[in-house]
Amino acid sequence: MKKTIVLILAFALFVGMNLSAYAQETATEPETTEVESADAPEATEAASEEIVTEETAPEEGEAVAEASEEVVADDEKSEKGEGIAVIRDKFIEGGAGFMALPLLCLILGLAIVIERLLSLFSVSSNSEKFIKKVEDALVSGGIESAKDVARSTPGPVASIFYQGLDRADEGLDHVEKSVVSYGEVQMGQLEKGLVWISLFIALAPMLGFMGTVIGMIKAFDDIQNAGDISPAIVAKGIKVALLTTVAGLIVAIILQIFYNLLVSKIDSIVNNMEDASIRLVDMLIKNNIVKTS
Repeated sequence: MKKTIVLILAFALFVGMNLSAYAQETATEPETTEVESADAPEATEAASEEIVTEETAPEEGEAVAEASEEVVADDEKSEKGEGIAVIRDKFIEGGAGFMALPLLCLILGLAIVIERLLSLFSVSSNSEKFIKKVEDALVSGGIESAKDVARSTPGPVASIFYQGLDRADEGLDHVEKSVVSYGEVQMGQLEKGLVWISLFIALAPMLGFMGTVIGMIKAFDDIQNAGDISPAIVAKGIKVALLTTVAGLIVAIILQIFYNLLVSKIDSIVNNMEDASIRLVDMLIKNNIVKTS
């Protein structure tokens, strides 16, 4: 399981670094555009020559039809990529340095969420079927047969059953203490990683607000340098401030939803553990494995 966490976190860091690098490269594209614009007259002349050639072509109608179809196809592709393009543009406008921090929180938080979901759903089992199987083994083969069933079944309920069955010869008090103690250990394992998700939920808005403060400081610096308070001067700094705040809040909202999902799943597993512990004690008493006094 530790290897899985390390691999997911490494992949998350790799993706985050690539996105930040891409944003920085894209931010430098206007300079390249200016250089390429110097060749615009030549491109215009070439385009005009192509237009003249097309006008003299014998299959003018077919060419126009094909061109219109290509335009429609390009429009459809542009509509599909419009949402991604808007997100990319806003990420660049907010600044790669500021926007990368909430993005990194999102990637790391989702990596831990995926690992926890896989782990929790893997330990979930049909407790009713397992308890019935243990009881049948206890009646037919005794305590050792029931322990074999619990040992061969994965999950926290089976682990608690094994600990209780293993101390059945020591009396009811030892069984109950063992079940309670090991139940707390299993609960701690189920809640592993939640503290990091809570950290990212709290950290993402704080990083966004930090970008907001820095953006506002930059806006006031621009006002001071220009000696004017026109909207065009302060618009860039205010936009950075708002975009970083939105990014931090979006990350916190997404991680909060998954955090509540994990907590709900853990509560369900814990309730099954408590119910199974009570039924284990009743099972041992009913089959005269342990004495009540």
